[in-house]
Amino acid sequence: METRDTARTTDPARDPHVAESATREHVAESATREHAAEPATHEHVADAANPATDAGVAAPATDAGAVPADAPTAAGSAGDARHMARAVELAARGHGATSPNPVVGCVILDAAGRVAGEGFHAYAGGPHAEVVALRQAGERARGGTAYVTLEPCDHTGRTGPCSRALLAAGIARVVVAVPDPTPKAAGGTARLREHGVAVETGLLAEEAERVNAEWLTYARLGRPHVTWKFAATLDGRSAAADGSSQWITSPEARADVHRLRARADAIMAGIGTVLADDPRLTARPEPPRASPEPPRASPEPPRGRPPLRVVVDSEGRTPPTARVLDGEAPTLLALAPEAPAPVPDGSRSDGSRSDGSRSDGSRSDGSRSDGSRSDGSRSDGSWAVGVVRVPRHPGGGLDLGLLLRELARREIVSVFLEGGPALAGSFLRQGLIDRVVAYVAPALLGSGAAALGDAGVTGIAGIHRLVLDDVTRVGPDLRLTARTAGPGLPRKEQ
Repeated sequence: METRDTARTTDPARDPHVAESATREHVAESATREHAAEPATHEHVADAANPATDAGVAAPATDAGAVPADAPTAAGSAGDARHMARAVELAARGHGATSPNPVVGCVILDAAGRVAGEGFHAYAGGPHAEVVALRQAGERARGGTAYVTLEPCDHTGRTGPCSRALLAAGIARVVVAVPDPTPKAAGGTARLREHGVAVETGLLAEEAERVNAEWLTYARLGRPHVTWKFAATLDGRSAAADGSSQWITSPEARADVHRLRARADAIMAGIGTVLADDPRLTARPEPPRASPEPPRASPEPPRGRPPLRVVVDSEGRTPPTARVLDGEAPTLLALAPEAPAPVPDGSRSDGSRSDGSRSDGSRSDGSRSDGSRSDGSRSDGSWAVGVVRVPRHPGGGLDLGLLLRELARREIVSVFLEGGPALAGSFLRQGLIDRVVAYVAPALLGSGAAALGDAGVTGIAGIHRLVLDDVTRVGPDLRLTARTAGPGLPRKEQ
């Protein structure tokens, strides 16, 4: 087992996304604009004292590891792995803010092998990691090395191509962890090589893939990455015999769930959960704890819409009074083609839907007749409800693979599946669960609903084996994080 939280296994704020090799302890150091000529070193915190600091910039600091962060790095040395691990760590800071873009981290060394700049992609539409790091490095980037967790893009979208930014800065060597799987953005390494830049690929590829698992699944498979979360007792019960389940886990565990919800593009539940618990399915993370560090000098990333609530309701049984229809967040009801719609379908005559997307994947800017805008919000601050029709699956229920592909067309990169047991079993049977996050309470029930329904296993030979990545204590409970396969790896889908 790889434990991602080896340094502080009792800290619930640790991120289960980050690989162990990317975990580093760093000591914050103040920095000013006058320090720009000094060798930059590693830190977790943005440089609030530097007026040139942008979102995605990590300020100079010292590394608490055995090797000084400003020690020169020779090509091909163990220092390569150290700097790429730092880039992976930086990439993780973008979780929950970059969708539908990937999370990316970058470290720039100067020609002498000392750290000159760092950056990460902080939010969709913001500067890419390479650009942020190059801005911090300035002229020191010339003749230096760039470590990037994902192949530099070679196309112009909301920002320019990073491959050309690296060329313009005079970078002599680029080390890439993972190639870009998208035809539109790939080609950065080829362009760099064409212009005489030494390019190496594959360093810490597994760690870089795991930190970017959501986007890589979306890019490779054309569907969102699915994390199934459940809470259970030590004997695997998610509810008592009378159906009550509030609460099995502690307040600390529930707060941790809201933090993970907030990082997802969509929160999904089945109609059974809606009828039994009437959940809000919203992300309500606690405000960040006060920090002794000064605030960022640069503007905070723009706030996006809250996670989309998705209810899988094949027969159209969602009550009109259900809290998932309260307008607190955008909601999508997934119904069978012939099922009655509990609410009017939010689709518009131009083909766009409640979140402003159209069936061809494009987006609409106009206001809707119900007062909602292109992002699904209304002028009164509430959010619209939409309906999507999904064919039935031969094995029962809806075709969840088609539902996920429809969500991908709406630029939903990650889904946080909250069950219940029947829906989780259907996802597992159809080969659509990528990660499992289990909150286990030190308690026993002896009877009641199991956390997982029929998963298509009739004998031990069909057991679903997982790879355990992380075990973290959250209050009195344990959070276990496991994956079903490598991120975005093709698998048989029924």
